[in-house]
Amino acid sequence: MDAKRSGPLEKGTESKKRKAPPTGTDAAAKSRPHNNNGRSTATTGTTGTTAPAPTAGRFGAKRVKFQDARNIRTQPADAALEDGKLDLQKFLNAREFEIKALEDSMRKCKSTNASRVFQQVPRALRRRTASHNARRVPKRLRERAKREMLEDNTPTVEARKRRPRTTRARIRAETAKKLGILAEKKKKRLLQKAAAAAAAADGGAALPGKEAKIMVDTRPARPKIRRDALNEPPKAQSKFRKRQINKTWLPTHLWHAKRATMTEPSKPLWRFAIPLTPTEKCYRPTHRAVGQKGVVVWDASYMSTIGLYGTAEGVERVLKALGLTQESLWGARGQKWRAGVRKWTGLVSKPIGGGGSRRDIGPATIVWNPQAPARSDDGPTTTETAAEAAAASTPTPPKKPQRQLLIRTHPSCFLELFEELLKLAKMQTPRLHIEDLRFEIGSIELTGPASTETLLGILQPYHTKSDNKDERHLRVFQSLAGVTNPASLPKDAVLAFSVQDPRLSYPPRRVDSSSGGPAGALLETLASWPLDDGGVEPFDIFCRDRRHEASRLPSQKAINRRKGANAPGEPLPVTKADPPVPVLLLASRPSTDGQAQGTWTLLAPWKCVMPLWYSMMRLPLSTGGNPRLGGLNEQRQIAFEHGAPWFPADFPATDAGREWELEQRDKRRRDWDRRPKGKRIEWNSLDLGAGRKGEVGDGLACDFAHLFALCAADVSGGGPPVPVSNSSLNPQAIGSSITDGAAAMEIDPPTPAPAPELSEKTGPTSGPGATQQPLAATAPTTGGTATGTTAGTAAAKAALGLIRHVPKPTFTSLLAALPDLGNPPAKCSLITIHLTFVTRGVANTCARIYRLPSRKPGAAPPVPTLPSLPGVEGVEVFATDPSSLSLSSSTAPASTTKSLPRDLGDQWLRQLPQPKHSGFTRGAQRPQLGRSRGPPRMPAGIDMATRKKLLAQSIVATELPYPPPKPGDYSHNHSYNGLEMSSGGGAGGGGHQHHPLCPGEDDLLGFVTSGAFSLSEGRGTAIGSISADRALEAIRDAGAKTGKLCVVRNAGESVGWLARWEVV
Repeated sequence: MDAKRSGPLEKGTESKKRKAPPTGTDAAAKSRPHNNNGRSTATTGTTGTTAPAPTAGRFGAKRVKFQDARNIRTQPADAALEDGKLDLQKFLNAREFEIKALEDSMRKCKSTNASRVFQQVPRALRRRTASHNARRVPKRLRERAKREMLEDNTPTVEARKRRPRTTRARIRAETAKKLGILAEKKKKRLLQKAAAAAAAADGGAALPGKEAKIMVDTRPARPKIRRDALNEPPKAQSKFRKRQINKTWLPTHLWHAKRATMTEPSKPLWRFAIPLTPTEKCYRPTHRAVGQKGVVVWDASYMSTIGLYGTAEGVERVLKALGLTQESLWGARGQKWRAGVRKWTGLVSKPIGGGGSRRDIGPATIVWNPQAPARSDDGPTTTETAAEAAAASTPTPPKKPQRQLLIRTHPSCFLELFEELLKLAKMQTPRLHIEDLRFEIGSIELTGPASTETLLGILQPYHTKSDNKDERHLRVFQSLAGVTNPASLPKDAVLAFSVQDPRLSYPPRRVDSSSGGPAGALLETLASWPLDDGGVEPFDIFCRDRRHEASRLPSQKAINRRKGANAPGEPLPVTKADPPVPVLLLASRPSTDGQAQGTWTLLAPWKCVMPLWYSMMRLPLSTGGNPRLGGLNEQRQIAFEHGAPWFPADFPATDAGREWELEQRDKRRRDWDRRPKGKRIEWNSLDLGAGRKGEVGDGLACDFAHLFALCAADVSGGGPPVPVSNSSLNPQAIGSSITDGAAAMEIDPPTPAPAPELSEKTGPTSGPGATQQPLAATAPTTGGTATGTTAGTAAAKAALGLIRHVPKPTFTSLLAALPDLGNPPAKCSLITIHLTFVTRGVANTCARIYRLPSRKPGAAPPVPTLPSLPGVEGVEVFATDPSSLSLSSSTAPASTTKSLPRDLGDQWLRQLPQPKHSGFTRGAQRPQLGRSRGPPRMPAGIDMATRKKLLAQSIVATELPYPPPKPGDYSHNHSYNGLEMSSGGGAGGGGHQHHPLCPGEDDLLGFVTSGAFSLSEGRGTAIGSISADRALEAIRDAGAKTGKLCVVRNAGESVGWLARWEVV
């Protein structure tokens, strides 16, 4: 025991410790005698107990501090024995001392804990400034944070007491103070003036100040929505107005700005400040929340909404002009869609030029408003009053039925679709009208097993049974408790009803999964779907008056005052000051994977999105936790894992996809230029094997212009140029189109291609053996760097504008017509595919997609032979490396590059994994699709001629590797039969050793637009676009199964990997 801290025992009584701590400087100053073991000891006080000497230095002092806090002092029980008798008082004092020592040690351990208070906050709430500002931590931890900062002498930050340090900041602070004083004086003067006016009107009775203030404040005016014209965004608050000069904030911007990475202030995305991704790591948690448990929520208010209304016949003609010509939409099968109980989602298009050619605009969702009993010609109306019903009873001439619908589209193609709709609406008689509802209707999207539970927790009904309000949609929605996948609902189901302000029941409570009734009733509801029998009232969200009324929500201060007068924990009752909030729920399912999670889309008035969002993010889920925040990257990740293309990145055949590709191309080029030369890819020196040097096309882009220039070269010989809208595309047509586009944009046209020349280093610059250059590179650069870049961008934009998209049904019909293809697609047509790697490999954006090389029918390649060997005359032996043989002049190519192995397609087919067999086969060998494990043995009982032939083949074959490859090792590609023995290094040095070479430029199919490792598939997948005609050729030549095999090579790499593609 320490001398400074005496125990309850008498003087001279020894006390024992479990581990006696050092006593600091006193113990260190004493002599340290060495014991028999050579260890130094320190004496503590008068007890004579030894302890290890403290370690000098900073870390030693810290270790001493923790060791002293964790030591618990005890006393032996025999100290209370005296002459064999137990002294009860001493025994109790000893136990009391031990209890106090235990409590003191627990208190010291807690105070000397290594974790600070800002480190105990959940990961989602941690902030960098929390270590210097106590206001950044939760209220329950602020006092402890202040105490820790005071003990550690941490420099604290008080935002409200921060003084300006520069002259400019001081002047701004003084100016703000003066402006605040002037504003207060002006407000006081207006209040006095209003009070005087009210007093004069009431006969001299002056109003108190608070009532006069109420008279000064006025309700917000009803927003004016212009027909057939674009509308302005909502007027921002004065303190935030300067930040929204060139962009618009989402309703939840202030919430997202603290928790997510936003777009750059000077570079908005689609005229909005959009959250890109949460600040915390969320890639794998997002995958788990979507597929296993939880829900991912993101604010999709940036999606644009257009209102279209007019006669039913005119609306039908407009929609058919946008490409909605399917018989299923306008026949009996489309009755539910036209009745407003279903939605339609797909691509809309517009006609381009003549000949029936069309170009896609982008994806759109169309929802009809159920037909009302009576409509006026002026547009949307409210519910009928008694006077209107009486007036409607008088005989009037019959009017054409008026219909109204909402078109929800992506903001990148909004302007293009709005202009097309405006043009089509003006052509109709009677004329239709459109409205820009971008800032009238906001939206929230939810996906995950708990998405339905989240909506049930925050959407409380507004109307009760006593209101006599027909809320069939609401009753059906409340019966969906227990649904874990929105895809289980009828496809494209629609629900519309009115809910109350979610702030009245804030914070939300966990939803009881048994509130929806028995499981049998839920299955019956999903199977029958009671809303399909008709009789649905018009949706309130289509009515402008209803939307404006819902936007006039009470202030948060008024809600807080009502909560203060209400019982704690009880929801507030609905009053006349709480307007109903009309909502529209859209259920969707992924079109590619039927087992994947569906999505809920919640449409609500723009100003009602923020209260819904706050309640949604605070809802406790039954599986634990809260809904997860998602951004634009998470939305793209979910679409990628579902195998669906994401707009606009995976739609290069649209104007929005073209703009996205050009922006991303410039971004990748800036990143490439920023890297030092030693750490960036040199595209011209890339070795692809077989003497091929340089990347195919532009390595930083999905160079579809280069792809279609190759396609044009395939068909240019022999026939006249064919127009783009009919079947093919030739270089002359491309050049003329670019020249016309350049003249329209007042830029210099591209220079014509030079005559074929042979370069000493790179071979021919034009001709069949030359490397084709992209069209964007043909723009002149004589006007300087800026002019050359502008011209190159304009040329690339014009070239990408010639691309067309072939839908999946059209391509399927073309496959059914093989091999006789009477109406082939255009050479500039693309199909969107989903790639799945067979074994290894992960594709990145801009990766090249090749088809497997195959021999053309009727064009057998020459078989080079080796000189006659002694004893094997007349035996034909195939060469392993064609580059080592001297070809005849009649078969030598025009270029100086080495040719690819003739069996390259077979080499790639051997990359397929071996099929697993359940049992052993006797008497015959099982067919093997993989690599052979060793050289074949000499068969027994063969003649001498065959023995000589096999011996010659084994002599010319490549030597066996040492050590031999392990069974199942797919990193090598050896064949020991002498017929195919090529490797990446043997044919020119490109790629990995013993790995098949990538096919040539003639086999280029397309490019990857999105690629990564898919957590849902457990392998690499990708979304890409390939040429439609080359895909048909591959399937026609190799069959439906082998023709869909391809080789994917990342840009800047020489190794490709085998994959299989499917049309989406």
